[in-house]
Amino acid sequence: MALRFIGIDPNTGTGESPTVWVDESRNELVIQGWKPDREIEVQCAAFEVRGHAVGIPDHEAVVRVPARMVPILRKACDAAERAELR
Repeated sequence: MALRFIGIDPNTGTGESPTVWVDESRNELVIQGWKPDREIEVQCAAFEVRGHAVGIPDHEAVVRVPARMVPILRKACDAAERAELR
């Protein structure tokens, strides 16, 4: 696995540290975020759309990241796309 650090929450000095990496070997984003409260997790688990199983499989997780990290997520998406094109 070749993780490339992309960015961290600009407010990290407050004891929070949501972070974004790109796994260049798999062309995937790796996101560290806050655990959601139970209400959000229940809403996500109940979400129904064609092709999406209801519930959250044991090998998956729901995480929250602040909207202020959108530019970092865009940068990560661009980096993952570039890695995919190599």
